Amino acid sequence: MFKAILLDIDGTLVDSNDAHAHAWVAAFAESGVTVDFARVRRCIGMGGDKLMPEVSGIAEDSPQGRLISQRRGEIFTTEWLPRLRPFRDVNRLVAALNARGVRLVAASSAKKTELRALLDLAGVASMLDGATSSDDAEESKPDPDIIEAALKQAHAGPGEAVMIGDTPYDVEAAARAGVAAIAFRCGGWRDEDLTGAIAIYDGAWDLFARLDESPIW
Repeated sequence: MFKAILLDIDGTLVDSNDAHAHAWVAAFAESGVTVDFARVRRCIGMGGDKLMPEVSGIAEDSPQGRLISQRRGEIFTTEWLPRLRPFRDVNRLVAALNARGVRLVAASSAKKTELRALLDLAGVASMLDGATSSDDAEESKPDPDIIEAALKQAHAGPGEAVMIGDTPYDVEAAARAGVAAIAFRCGGWRDEDLTGAIAIYDGAWDLFARLDESPIW
C-alpha cells in the first residue's frame, strides 16, 4: 500500500484540458501571435514556462510572454472556468482514498489561484492533505519539482507514493522524481503516450470501480 497519492487536477479530476488550450490560443491571438490549437492542446499538462516557448518561441518571462500569460489566466477564469465540470465519480474516488488513510496531495502545474477554484469545482478540497501548484516549483512538469514539493507536503519518500495523472508529462515528472504513476485516458492521450505508467484507467470512475484490485493496494 502506498503511503501517499499525488493527484494531478486538470484532465485528471476536472475536464479542463480543452479549455486551457482555447484560453492559450485566444491570449496569443490578442497579442497578434497565431498558434495551432492542436499543438497547444498536446502541451497542456506542462506549465506555461514550458508551453509558451514550445508553441510560439516566446519566453514566459519576457514582456510579451508575461502579458500573454496574464491574459490566458484572465480568459480561462472568466470565460472557461464557469463551464467546467469534474469527471464522473471524482469525489467518490477521492473520498474512498481518504477513508483508507492515505495522504492525498494535489500536484498540479496550474497557478495557485486557479488550482483552488478547480479543487472546489471537483468537490475534493476538504479531503486533501495538501496542494502544490506551479507557484511551489522552479520548473513545471515534466521536470520533477512539483512532484518533489508534493512529496514534502505528504511527508513521504518517492517509493511510498504514487502519482495519478493524465498526460505524458505527469508520467515523466513522476519517473524523474522516482515515483510510480497511474494514468487516466480521460485527458485525451493514447495509451502509447502514457508509457511508463504502472496502470492505465479510463478515468476516476474506472479506478473507483476497480480500486480494490488496483496497484494502489
